[in-house]
Amino acid sequence: MTRGRLVLLSTSPRVAPGLLSSEAWAALRDNPVLVASAEHPALPYLQAAGVGVEVTAASGPQALAEHLVAEAVRRSCVVWLVSMDGDDDLGRALPAVLAQLPEPSELEMLPGSYDLPGARLMDLVAVMDRLRSPGGCPWDAEQSHESLLTYLVEETYEVVEAVESGDRSHLREELGDLLLQVVFHSRIAAEDPHDPWSIDDVAGDIVDKLVRRHPHVFAGAHAPTAADVEQNWETLKAAEKGRTSSVDGVPAGLPALALASKLMSRAEKAGVKVALPDDSTLGAQLLAMVAQARERGTDPEAELRAAARRYAAAVRAAEAAGAGTTGTVGG
Repeated sequence: MTRGRLVLLSTSPRVAPGLLSSEAWAALRDNPVLVASAEHPALPYLQAAGVGVEVTAASGPQALAEHLVAEAVRRSCVVWLVSMDGDDDLGRALPAVLAQLPEPSELEMLPGSYDLPGARLMDLVAVMDRLRSPGGCPWDAEQSHESLLTYLVEETYEVVEAVESGDRSHLREELGDLLLQVVFHSRIAAEDPHDPWSIDDVAGDIVDKLVRRHPHVFAGAHAPTAADVEQNWETLKAAEKGRTSSVDGVPAGLPALALASKLMSRAEKAGVKVALPDDSTLGAQLLAMVAQARERGTDPEAELRAAARRYAAAVRAAEAAGAGTTGTVGG
């Protein structure tokens, strides 16, 4: 037979404090509720619902554990509202205190709310706000859209490298670095005195675009194949942007091979046939090679990167064997 029941009720800091499970509300309404601080974000919602909460004066994990166990034994059951930091030290102290009781007591972990998918993005936004705000990081505070461009480009290519290497752990890390750039730029934009917008506006815009460009999912349009979906996307995109040419909107700053391949892809999808330059310049020859790669169903940019990696590996092997020289490697 147990004597006393201690319920540790945890809540997610990424969920609105009043959004608790039915089990959590039942435990809160039926039992005495204790908390470490009157600043707990859930308190106003509990008070509004008529739930009385007592702030405990116990300090330190050991003293707090002893106090909670004693209250659970005295009152038959008490609910401890876990602090937003998780009360890890309390969790480590409780087993030893419970083991000293002459009669066993019950300890229950009751999650009151759970993180929704994407909830950790809120943490990233909060960290970025802290870094950018007064008292944060001096380097972060000095950055602008322009100063961050080089990092945006670098992080993008590091994601490409991670994908091509097949290293999923590396990919996860690099996607995080790229996501940081999006949040960083959005935080800077929120400070604009004339036309501020935030990460929520960025997310809202892309949500609206995805819904608009997927009428076969959200509006009952007919697009049974991936090719149909792609064609619908390009048609809707052209109408939205007011473009008059199939090659409008292709970023001129793309690497040359990727730029040539993208232009050819756009023209091909639009049914526009253009003869390649008929001359012997190096540029024309490279353009012809891009066309050949597309005919074979390969990405010329990726092919060249793969060849470059093989070359780099050969250089390292030659250097390791003592056969490489500065002249042959550097040209």
